[in-house]
Amino acid sequence: MDSTADEDKILISVKNIHFRYEYTPVLIDVSFTIHSGDFLAIIGPNGSGKTTLLKIILRLLKPSLGKVRIMGKPAEEFEDWPAIGYVPQKATHVDPLFPVSVKEVVAMGLFSSKRISLPVNRKEESAAVQNALCQVGLSSFRNRRIGKLSAGQQQRVFIARAIVNRPRILFLDEPTTGVDAETQERFYDMLDQLNKKEGITIALITHDIGIINKHVTKVACLNQKLVYHGTHEDFCRSEAFKEMLTAGHHLISHRH
Repeated sequence: MDSTADEDKILISVKNIHFRYEYTPVLIDVSFTIHSGDFLAIIGPNGSGKTTLLKIILRLLKPSLGKVRIMGKPAEEFEDWPAIGYVPQKATHVDPLFPVSVKEVVAMGLFSSKRISLPVNRKEESAAVQNALCQVGLSSFRNRRIGKLSAGQQQRVFIARAIVNRPRILFLDEPTTGVDAETQERFYDMLDQLNKKEGITIALITHDIGIINKHVTKVACLNQKLVYHGTHEDFCRSEAFKEMLTAGHHLISHRH
């Protein structure tokens, strides 16, 4: 295999990351990569450092030690933030009385980057918003007030906001918390379409990979240290998987 070609596919490189809150270690010597086209599940018990790791990648936190490279550049030099979409925890906790429409929420994604300083082309903006809503199956809801939507529909709106800039990679932090299993399944099917048809690399934090088992291609298992990183198939045969089952975590190993 051409190692240079393989390196060109690396979107995120995390190397020897350590992090602590005051005297409490959260991450210890974590190293792994995310390649173009991956559908990565980042899993682990509560307090294992999953959200902290994601915030370090996005430069929302600074590691105690270690380096992150984003699309070939040191994270501190990376500037093309529209290439990265992000849906944080509890993104769907919306005040039902907040007077903002679906299309306005999605359009906010166009101004979340340094492109805000550029002149706005309203026609292009409207087309980008409509395209993002089409990708998540909500084009007919563009004028609806977001507080009137279900939790599952709100999830899709925030996905549309995250992909309106056509990012190369989309990060999601426990996006289906509090949503019923049927809605979760439709939601992950949509992410799978974004991954396979739109070519968006997916990296999501979850406590339970059971319902997205048919979509995941890679798994990163954290418990302060990186316990496992590799293919989904190998993970299901690994000691890390057996240990998580023994600990009572709900992980389903079969494909549908």
